[in-house]
Amino acid sequence: MNNAMPSSFVHRFGISRFLLPLLVLLTVSCATVDVVQSDPVERQDGPKYVFYFIGDGMGMAQVKLADAVLENRQSLVMTSLPFSGTATTEAEDRYITDSAAAGTALATGHKTSVGIISKDSRLSGNLETVAEMARDKGMQVGIVSNVSIDHATPACFYAHSESRDNYKEIAEQMASSGFDYFGGGYARGDLEGGRPVGRIVAIMKGSGYRVIEGWKGFNEVPSDLKCWAFESYDSNGAIDYAIDREPDKLSLADYTRKGIQLLDNTNGFFLMVEGGKLDWACHANDGATAAHEVVDFDFAIAEALEFYRSRPAQTLIVVTADHECGGLGIGNREVSYGGDITLLRHQQISAEEFSEKVSRWSKRKQVSFPMALDSARVYFGLGDTSLDKALLLSRAEREELKKAYSASMSGRSDTSLYGKGDPLTVTLTRVLNRKAGIGWTTDSHTAIPVPVFAIGAGAEAFNGFYDNTDIAKKIIEAAGLRR
Repeated sequence: MNNAMPSSFVHRFGISRFLLPLLVLLTVSCATVDVVQSDPVERQDGPKYVFYFIGDGMGMAQVKLADAVLENRQSLVMTSLPFSGTATTEAEDRYITDSAAAGTALATGHKTSVGIISKDSRLSGNLETVAEMARDKGMQVGIVSNVSIDHATPACFYAHSESRDNYKEIAEQMASSGFDYFGGGYARGDLEGGRPVGRIVAIMKGSGYRVIEGWKGFNEVPSDLKCWAFESYDSNGAIDYAIDREPDKLSLADYTRKGIQLLDNTNGFFLMVEGGKLDWACHANDGATAAHEVVDFDFAIAEALEFYRSRPAQTLIVVTADHECGGLGIGNREVSYGGDITLLRHQQISAEEFSEKVSRWSKRKQVSFPMALDSARVYFGLGDTSLDKALLLSRAEREELKKAYSASMSGRSDTSLYGKGDPLTVTLTRVLNRKAGIGWTTDSHTAIPVPVFAIGAGAEAFNGFYDNTDIAKKIIEAAGLRR
């Protein structure tokens, strides 16, 4: 078997980060035997170690998109898990949910209205979360996300608020949660004008948390200390997209691995990991970036599987999504049966990052249309037939790009054509998506049911078709987290 990785993935993640998922994949069949055939005497009443992975915006199409971008018949680790199901996602008050209502359902096993964080729809009381139940049982608890740590999905596990927009109030509840580990994003509630204020950091330190920033402190933090770990972040408190991230920067897998090291103890642990930037890529209809985010999320799952192999009878891993985003379709009317998803491998930068370049061009007025086309070749592969003949730009596509370039340079954008995005960037991603044979129905969420994958003690309960509230209920039942 040829295990070569697309060059961009090797550059972004490094060979070592790729080898671990492959090793897990090669041994997962043995791990499955442990789950199904292990000696009943060795089995425990339920898992002591619970991993809960949530791919924000991740429908089955996003999973397949990432799988197709991998070379040489590789596959994602999550799709190799032996038990799988499908979950519906609607909120109590709306068929198409948001991350707050969906996160609440996944965290508590109860429906609520959109915008609410782990409270009932009438705002009459808090809904106890599976993470809080684990804490009260004596398990250690960790929360990881690559968006801000006070964003809707992670917040639903440790906070209770009538609005997901109450970032300051939500961030403060990290300190009072009693949880042991927070990792990944910064707190949006501690940012003003994109810059940190330091108030939440002070509150966390005052509550006995060590605040860790960067690799050095990350590697030195002792296991008996509560901590909040983060590195560089954007103006919203999120870490970089996987496609843009420098190789020496901390990834979702790094935060997951560190969480396992810090939380591992004889009483067990609960670790929730969210791949939140996938949702953002899907809102932007950025297919290549979305594929990279799913693969990056999968690397984090591989870390849990590495742990699982040493304690299969005591570990449960559940992977799901809060909702689908973008209405992604594998196939479109422009290319019919002739699409080639692997064309997405040639995109080297997220739409968000490229849009920032275009913004600078607009201010400087120094980039001509031919220069913009050169950038399209470098960052998207468009027009570079040495890579693939399908990347040839037709006359109509060049005109489409020229019109978008003019709109970007003038600052006068038609929202009916380009939405809220930069016209040139939106058009470049559309052209590449179209050639690759994918399509989007919306830049918002959808009500498409989402996948569920599981392995370990109690994982057989996750087969079938059910509501998202049932996922939390199944974890509570399997791990003995009684209300």
